[in-house]
Amino acid sequence: MERNLNRPSNELARGNTSKGVWPLLALNFFMADMQSGIGPFLGVFLLAHGWHSGLIGTVMTVGGIAGMLVLTPAGALIDASRHKKLFVVIPGICTVIASGLVLLSQNFWVVTLSQAATAISGGAIVPAVAGITLGIFHQAGFHRQNGHNQVYNHAGNLVGAGLSGLLGWAFGLTKVLWLAAAFGVLSIVSVLLIPSDAIDDDEARGLTRKKKEDKAEVSGFSVLLKNRTLLILAAALACFHLGNGAMLPLYGLAVVSTKQVNPSQFVAITIVVAQGVMMLVSLIATRVGEKHGYWLLLLMAFIALPIRGVVAAFVINRWGVYPVQILDGVGAGLQSVVVPALVARILHGSGRINVGQGAVMTVQGVGAALSPLIGGWIAQEIGYGPTFMILGSFALGSIALWLGFASTLRPACERRDFSRPHGSTTMLAAAE
Repeated sequence: MERNLNRPSNELARGNTSKGVWPLLALNFFMADMQSGIGPFLGVFLLAHGWHSGLIGTVMTVGGIAGMLVLTPAGALIDASRHKKLFVVIPGICTVIASGLVLLSQNFWVVTLSQAATAISGGAIVPAVAGITLGIFHQAGFHRQNGHNQVYNHAGNLVGAGLSGLLGWAFGLTKVLWLAAAFGVLSIVSVLLIPSDAIDDDEARGLTRKKKEDKAEVSGFSVLLKNRTLLILAAALACFHLGNGAMLPLYGLAVVSTKQVNPSQFVAITIVVAQGVMMLVSLIATRVGEKHGYWLLLLMAFIALPIRGVVAAFVINRWGVYPVQILDGVGAGLQSVVVPALVARILHGSGRINVGQGAVMTVQGVGAALSPLIGGWIAQEIGYGPTFMILGSFALGSIALWLGFASTLRPACERRDFSRPHGSTTMLAAAE
């Protein structure tokens, strides 16, 4: 009798979940271009307006730092909030405004403000979408759905880059900004189509033991500092992104400066190649991660960057984009699937998953924010080739951390039992 009474609500929940799938995938598709705005096109856009690589790198770094600073507070707010879709709507509005600012003026402070707004928007939306996904599909279904999300996200990047290249070639780079604004609007529409009652707010933050005091308590960086596994992961990602962050914009500048290619078309090709590979790698990583865990997948992602740096240093021409960006697709594609799922695994049961995602992204963001500044000025002083070698070498720190702490990392990367909460236990063990 009890089963019959519960049946309608279960069917309603399943119905809401199924209704939320396609809007969630559409959100991941459209938010791809919204996250980065003009993204890699910014370098060639500013280069065409008389900017040099050092100043371009400075603007990107300022924007990256602004985005980095909001990640952990955003994660904490997402954990505490019962209105998670709002954390997609507001970034979408910011993206539209930021695109308009760059169109109005190429003044240093105007461009810097627009990049800061874009970075803040992109930073907030990632943990928000991860929380929404976890709230709909719960921990058991999160890894697979996150893999599907990433496929659509990379597809959105691919389509956005293709359209940006076409629009930039046919009508000028200003149309790329209009496209970013349009994707922002479509992202807002997509998230509003997700049924609010399909999102379990406790599951969305990884809270399996629903105690009142747990719901009221949302920590910040302590979630990272008390968990050695999470801290090692964040440090390894920071080393990787310190080298990776500047690689694509600098490679675009390096080849464009040879005057062998059309700027907008070439930058579009760099993105299309990488995102096409990321789509394939995301599908593979989703399947392999479910069966064999994440440790080896992340090691492969880290190894890809030093190889990419060497290739970029010696093949600065229109054909070099293919091996350089294929390697980018391998590294970024693996991380896009593995990192959110691994953080959710490590913090399962703690009720702190989204703030944990934000904290890891903040540390990772330190590397990504500093990369354009370091890379831009090094390239201006000693040239592009040596700069790519230096940037690629930063990932050797990631590899050293991943191998050196393998005994700590492997158990977290391979655990699959979600029948009971692990988050609090993991945090205590890691602290010890």
